[in-house]
Amino acid sequence: MRTGGFIGSATLALVVGFASPAVAVAQETAAHAPKVAARAAYVVDSSGTVLFGKRETDRFPVASLVKVMTAYVVLREARLSDTITITSADVKYGSRGGATTAGLKPGERLTVRDLLYALLLPSAADAANALARRYGPGRTAFVAKMNQAARSLGLEDTRYTNTDGMPDPSPGHSTAVDQAKLAQHMLESSTFRTIVGTKVHTVAKSAVHRPHTWRNSNELLSRASGVLGVKTGYIKAAGYCLMFAGERSGEQVVGVLLNGSTSESRFATAERLLDYAGDRLAGR
Repeated sequence: MRTGGFIGSATLALVVGFASPAVAVAQETAAHAPKVAARAAYVVDSSGTVLFGKRETDRFPVASLVKVMTAYVVLREARLSDTITITSADVKYGSRGGATTAGLKPGERLTVRDLLYALLLPSAADAANALARRYGPGRTAFVAKMNQAARSLGLEDTRYTNTDGMPDPSPGHSTAVDQAKLAQHMLESSTFRTIVGTKVHTVAKSAVHRPHTWRNSNELLSRASGVLGVKTGYIKAAGYCLMFAGERSGEQVVGVLLNGSTSESRFATAERLLDYAGDRLAGR
């Protein structure tokens, strides 16, 4: 802003004792915005209107939100009908450090489609390793593809170090803005949208694998109407994270919460932010 001969509208309003219409709207919006305890938050609609922001460009670990990029690379590299044989290395990788697993066993053969459900619903590290092993091939090459994809999508403040967001070798980092961009892109995929909007996925027993039932860790699907998904995450370094999306007033609304204090608070906050977004969109 120039300092000579120009006073911004907000400053002018304070000087002369009244608020311009634009400032009044901004003040009213801020007054009605829900309180967000998470350290970072961002909500944007499909037309690009930013509906809420809090430290949205600060870098944080994002825990299992990393698996959304894992899914992105797999959907580019694989056919959904491809079959992958689970190895003991996949099972061992999944069981380390308290990671969530899909209960896979060595020798099972599952399709990429089913492994994506395992990756995105219970947030399974064993499935993540199996997919990276096949389509890197190997974890190192796969993570390189993830970072390449991040650059191509314009995620300038994002760096991946593994396929699952666990703190080994480090959790990497991203921002709420970058994760929202990724969510918007991924929701263009009907396959991804179907998977993350599914509450329970069952794989019937067959000659090549055991029966499996995987439940979505995203409780928002059962708590609010019009929810599309998308992904939960938690490690100690990242706190409780949530990437979420819903339909409100004819628009797709995408939000991201990073470094929340409790699992419950992220879902309750996301509900309030979706309602707030709906009110904003209905009134414009």
